[in-house]
Amino acid sequence: LSVDPMAYEAQFFGFTPQTCMLRVYIAFQDYLFEMMLVVEGVMLKKLDGIPGCKVSPSQIRKCTEKFLLFMKEHFDKLFAKMEEVLLQLVLNIPKNVLLPEDRVQEQYPYSKEEFQALQDELQQLQQQCRAEAAAEQALRAELEEQKAVKAELEKILQCFDELENICREHGAGNFKESFALLTQSSKKLQDVLKDVEEKSKKLKQHDQLM
Repeated sequence: LSVDPMAYEAQFFGFTPQTCMLRVYIAFQDYLFEMMLVVEGVMLKKLDGIPGCKVSPSQIRKCTEKFLLFMKEHFDKLFAKMEEVLLQLVLNIPKNVLLPEDRVQEQYPYSKEEFQALQDELQQLQQQCRAEAAAEQALRAELEEQKAVKAELEKILQCFDELENICREHGAGNFKESFALLTQSSKKLQDVLKDVEEKSKKLKQHDQLM
């Protein structure tokens, strides 16, 4: 069979011409084998009906195989000629014929350098798309984090509102003022506690020296 890839023909037909010819060759060959088996069976029946015939089935099989080999050699020669004709005149697209899906290349021709430039530009655009997708994902994650922080802040504000309501119910006045006074008192207590701890340390040092 021909070794020419015939890629343009494969694009048009949907199969390679060589594949078509191979299937035709196998079909003819299978038909030839089946025909020889039929001929052999007919010969065996005819010989069985002849009295005193000394031709054995094994001898008929040898003759069948020789005849099959003879037929196959001639068939291969004929098929080679048929393949050449079919590949050149039937399954071949002339060089001056352009398929409809390739006519756009005729309208907008480009060189290898231009094609490479388009490939480079496409690669850059793909990288930009990936970078933008990553940035969008990061923004979404930050937005989700901000939503979580907002929810926590709303809980804290709600807690402050509840404390302020409790202070009003018990006549503590404004919660903000009470909270400020509480903070000052806490700071004073911390200072007193710190002073007590320092005096306690001095007393321990004095006892150790005594």
